[in-house]
This record gives sequence, C-alpha cells and structure tokens, in this order.
Amino acid sequence: MMMEIISNNIFIYTILGCNVLLLILYIINLISVKKIKKNYYNFMKKIGNGNNIDEMLKDYIKKVEDVNSKNQEIISFCSKLQDSVSLSFKKIGMVKYNAFKNVGNDLSFALALLNDNNDGFILNGIYSAEMSNIYAKQIKNGKCNSRLLEEEKKALEIAINCLNSENYLDN
Repeated sequence: MMMEIISNNIFIYTILGCNVLLLILYIINLISVKKIKKNYYNFMKKIGNGNNIDEMLKDYIKKVEDVNSKNQEIISFCSKLQDSVSLSFKKIGMVKYNAFKNVGNDLSFALALLNDNNDGFILNGIYSAEMSNIYAKQIKNGKCNSRLLEEEKKALEIAINCLNSENYLDN
C-alpha cells in the first residue's frame, strides 16, 4: 500500500515538475515573441524612414486595388466607345464633276459616307445654272438598291477602299 502512495506521489511530482517546466518554457516563448515583434516593428520603421512600412504597404495595396478597379472601368468605357465609333462615318469618298456641259468648275459632286461595316449613304449634288438638287441613296454592306451613276460608283469605291483621310477626294 505504501508503494502505491509513493508511486502516486512520484507520479504527482513528475506531473507537477512537467507543468512548471512548461510554464517556464511558455514564459520564455512569450518573451522571445515580444522581442521578435519589437525587432520587426523597429525594422519596418527603419525601412520606412520613420513611418511604419506595414501601414504603408497596406495603403499601397489598397491604392493598387483602386487602380485596378478604375482600369476595369476604363476598359469597359473604351469597349463601348469602340462599338460606338465603329458605327460612325469614317470612310469618305468624293468625286467632283460637271453634270452639264455648259457649267464648268466641277460644281456637281458625289459624296459617299460609310462606317466600318460599309453602311451609310451617297449624296449626289447636281448643279446647273438654273437650279441645284441633292439626292441621297442608302448604302448597306457597300451595296446600293438603287442604280448608281458612274460618279456615285466611283465615290463609293473610294470610300470603301479609303484607308486614310488623305485619300478621299478624286478630282
């Protein structure tokens, strides 16, 4: 029976000793972590020239996220703008001519205005000494349902093949 008590006391003392040892190790660990945190804070302050670089990095990351958000808005806006611009008239073809033999100076004209899809219209301004008329014809996919005059065909061809703004006029 005595052996049981001694063996129980040894067990209790062993557990007590382990607990004390663990408590000491825990306190040492806390002190080490505190020193590491202090060194980290001082290091970050030193790198940041007196400012906490950790806070600076957080602010920088927030700014980068804001810039990314703005970039997405800009990309979306540019996409909508590109769709809109593709429908605007960018291709121009113009042919000046004399509609009548007795009128000089090429005062009549055929003007083709097309978008990127070759949709648009042709204006034909016919000038004579007595009057001036302008006629419009719709163009769809580079084709017209109405009969085109030679000058209108040439203006349409110039507009369809128009690659830059210097190449839109045929004298």
